[in-house]
Amino acid sequence: MRLDQYLATSTELSRKDAKKAITKGRVRVDGTVVQSANMQTSNEAVVELDGSELHLPGEIYLMMNKPDGVISATNDSSQPTAVDLLPSQLASKVHIAGRLDKDTTGLLLLTSDGQWSHQVTSPRRDCPKTYQVLLAEPLSSEAKVKLETGVLLKDEEKLTLPATVVMCSDSKIELTINEGRYHQVKRMLAATGNHVKGLHRLQIGEITLDPALEPGQYRELTEEELRSIAR
Repeated sequence: MRLDQYLATSTELSRKDAKKAITKGRVRVDGTVVQSANMQTSNEAVVELDGSELHLPGEIYLMMNKPDGVISATNDSSQPTAVDLLPSQLASKVHIAGRLDKDTTGLLLLTSDGQWSHQVTSPRRDCPKTYQVLLAEPLSSEAKVKLETGVLLKDEEKLTLPATVVMCSDSKIELTINEGRYHQVKRMLAATGNHVKGLHRLQIGEITLDPALEPGQYRELTEEELRSIAR
């Protein structure tokens, strides 16, 4: 990690102010004053600012109830993003693990841990996602069977993996998929001749959206939730 990034991560300094502190000789690494902001530091290095030892914070793991109209991006100059809903000290340290469309609501995971987020999103990992789907038309028994055995999406040559369908009502289902193809849920229902009117993610792996979270709210993951992805 670059020295200026180390300072910005372990203090409330911005990256710009961290560079200034380094060039002014306020920073020591293993007892030696260092004035090069791009110096690479190890996790074992003793880094001091004005004589006080700094420590990197632990990794961050959050769940958010993403509201409608918010995009799943780290930053965007023209549209509100999910990361914009976080305090600045958190927003600068996390990325999104498993995005949602702008008009899709529900469970969103954010983390500073790149390896953990890869476990969430990697197609090689068994990390099913469950969605509550509001349909334009009642789901026919034939369409349900297609979803549960695999459907052919438009412009693709390979069937989707079998999904799990739970009927909540004629026009509302809970759909669990084990893939992450582009707009997959919407395209799966379109392949059966239906249309998705509303989409809300309920669960990723064993992590279920906390019902106490209002749209836009977030909380840290519990140790049990965190370990469930790493198994």
